[in-house]
Amino acid sequence: MTQRGRIRHGLLALEALVATTGLLACATSGQTRDYIERQAASSSETEAQLTLAKAATEESIPPEVLEYAKDWPLAGRDYANTRWTQDSTITSQNVSSLGVAWSLPIQGKSSWGGAATTPLIMGDNVYSVDFKTGKVNWMQKFDKPWQGPNGVAVGWGKVFASPDLYGFAAFDSKTGKEVWNSKLSGFEYVKFDIQPTVYDHMVFVADAPHVTYDVGGMIGYLYAMDEKTGVVQWAFSTVADPDMWGHPELNSGGGAWQTPAIDLATGMIFWGTANPGNGSGPNGPYSGTKEFPNGSSRPGPNLYTNSMLAMDSRSGKLEWFASAFPHDLYDHDFMNPPILPPTDGAIPEMVIGSGKGGVVIAFDRQTGHEIWRAPVGKHQNDNLAQLPDKGIEVYPGVLGGVETPMAYADNLIYAAYDDLMTKYSSTGMIGPAPFNTGTGGIAAVDVNTGGIVWDQKLPALTVGAATVVNDLVFTATYDGTIYAFDKNTGKQVWKYKAPAGINGWPSVSGDTILWPCGVGNAQLIALRLGASGK
Repeated sequence: MTQRGRIRHGLLALEALVATTGLLACATSGQTRDYIERQAASSSETEAQLTLAKAATEESIPPEVLEYAKDWPLAGRDYANTRWTQDSTITSQNVSSLGVAWSLPIQGKSSWGGAATTPLIMGDNVYSVDFKTGKVNWMQKFDKPWQGPNGVAVGWGKVFASPDLYGFAAFDSKTGKEVWNSKLSGFEYVKFDIQPTVYDHMVFVADAPHVTYDVGGMIGYLYAMDEKTGVVQWAFSTVADPDMWGHPELNSGGGAWQTPAIDLATGMIFWGTANPGNGSGPNGPYSGTKEFPNGSSRPGPNLYTNSMLAMDSRSGKLEWFASAFPHDLYDHDFMNPPILPPTDGAIPEMVIGSGKGGVVIAFDRQTGHEIWRAPVGKHQNDNLAQLPDKGIEVYPGVLGGVETPMAYADNLIYAAYDDLMTKYSSTGMIGPAPFNTGTGGIAAVDVNTGGIVWDQKLPALTVGAATVVNDLVFTATYDGTIYAFDKNTGKQVWKYKAPAGINGWPSVSGDTILWPCGVGNAQLIALRLGASGK
């Protein structure tokens, strides 16, 4: 069952970052209209409404995003988070000629490795390097502990990134000089691990509690920051109950750790949120404690955790919410970047989300009503309201489900998933299976019905997201194997063994795929048609 509601109140009052110079140029009005039309082509708005939306949006989208829309200027390529390009020359007919054009060692490391992110491509520039050669042009070193996933956003002559665990900063895109630096989190265990997005002269970021500690009262917030100054324009608590569901000394939760989507026709912003927790100790914070088994310290659905949130991007007003996994006992965040697929008017406009629960869910974009849900990967004992005291094996586990961003193309949603067991009891997590025993896969889901069109099993955890390039869909496994499949049939077309493990996701422009390989010998590799490197 889905918990949802209409809201009329509730608003509360890179390791190393490198970039190139010479980025900025003004987009022509024709480029602006072309971008907006392509992004909003699916809207059910009337022509007059759409014209008004275009006029407002022309001032809202950063000039860099408009000018380089055919490259990869945003984390999900576009504001709908489709991770789909038809502007590349890579197809099933020539994908076998991809080779390494250059690679760049990644010096910084985090608990998620060196590169759990999407590189941004804008013309000859990659945030972080020269697109053609891989040469580093400027660098900011922070020398601070860091989490992940992470990454940057670019807009209005600035690069936005988190310089540490507790805030965000802006850097001049030409020189790398710091423009502003704002600390947002006031809690030691509430940290930033998100790739932001930029719109309407605001930077949208979020933090999330890292509740593997004997600490309660940790709340994740969503933020809109002024791009010029870093001043917070609004902040929204993702915990609806200020009393932390009855036990603020024990319970924590919420926040977000993946990029939100923005509907350009309406200005609505959509977030997927993280899980609730209840204390820690040696067995983890998820399913309960000896004193409060089965999450009984936090009765009820634990809103707004594990939810889809629809908000006005300018004011932060919450319009609706839909709880994907109420009263979660398994750490099943519903955190992936929401996708806004186009529709032809025959079905409602949707927003589609997913997360570690291993279920893809479509909601009505206007109301939050659940339209369909599609389980992917292995499911076992993951819908229990009460866990046994002695423990039980659960799929997907704490490191399973849809861990990384999905993609959309031509009425199909593509979800990479992971099958890794975790054993839980009523009083805590006993532990996950060894990481190297996990398997995965990628599934194609019909956007109209939620039916599984095809499903390809893979021999390792599949944490390289899904990315659609013309007639191919790409993903990668933790052992460093990159795969390309026919996007319509799921037939494997090509694979490549990268020089390091992968838990990051690529960007694509022209004849090149940039893939972060952040596990082990961390590096960013450029796979280019006709290149001879291995």
